[in-house]
Amino acid sequence: MNKAELAQLLADKLNVSKRETEDMLNAFVDAVTDQLKQGNEVVLTGFGAFSSKQRAARTGVNPQNPTQKIQIPAVKVPKFKAGKALKDALKA
Repeated sequence: MNKAELAQLLADKLNVSKRETEDMLNAFVDAVTDQLKQGNEVVLTGFGAFSSKQRAARTGVNPQNPTQKIQIPAVKVPKFKAGKALKDALKA
């Protein structure tokens, strides 16, 4: 399911226009992204938690020239941990 299909599904469930649900989805994504950039965690109880973590710098190998070593810089990466209700729903 892509973003447009999700927006249509939500529009049908909530009896609002697809445009409104697309705006809500975009606002949600922007809000979560902004919070993760600031180093905060976004917790949706029962669904899961979005967070960011720092991946350390490391030495890698150039795939075009395996004998050449390259330095891969440290970077922030997104992380998602599923909540208990979501896990239980998938088990059933």
